Amino acid sequence: MSSDDSYLFHVIDRDNVHGLNLAVPEDAKELIKEWAERESTERYADSGVDDQMIIHIPFTENVRLRSILLKLGRGELTPRHLRIYANHNTIVDFGDAEHTKPQLNISLLEGETGVVEYPLHVAAFASVHSLSLFFNESVGDDVSRVYFIGFKGDVRSTKQVVNSMLDVPTPNAGDARVVDRLSERAAGQQTTAR
Repeated sequence: MSSDDSYLFHVIDRDNVHGLNLAVPEDAKELIKEWAERESTERYADSGVDDQMIIHIPFTENVRLRSILLKLGRGELTPRHLRIYANHNTIVDFGDAEHTKPQLNISLLEGETGVVEYPLHVAAFASVHSLSLFFNESVGDDVSRVYFIGFKGDVRSTKQVVNSMLDVPTPNAGDARVVDRLSERAAGQQTTAR
């Protein structure tokens, strides 16, 4: 994998990244790293009470996601499953997670030591403003560890979306029949008497 414009670090609202059931709650922000730091194991987040953790990641702009990049703990610390919930204004908590259908449920690869890229169904993640990531079922059943979370995709500028919806192709006025132009003009001048 190489760094390119599709890596979305610059549109993650890092100050508002937070987690549930983390040994150190502030560590959630440490999972969002620059491309050059993706393989680093100096900063990470461990789950607290059990092997479940939820990380909430808001974006500063709507994005279309193509893949999620993960570097997970090794051995007993490797979570086996990830559920992804998109576009919840607040973090999905553990109760919500049990009763809310995720956009995607991924079985994570075990034994990987580097960053792994998991492709996403683009249609399900076409316009995302936030994600809640629910990691669970660690190999050792006690603690899950995550070193890095990143995303590839592209920014969906709201201005572009609005402008494209407003752009209506107009026929060449010279091609319109005279009768059509007269009926349009007449329709615009009609008033209703009351």
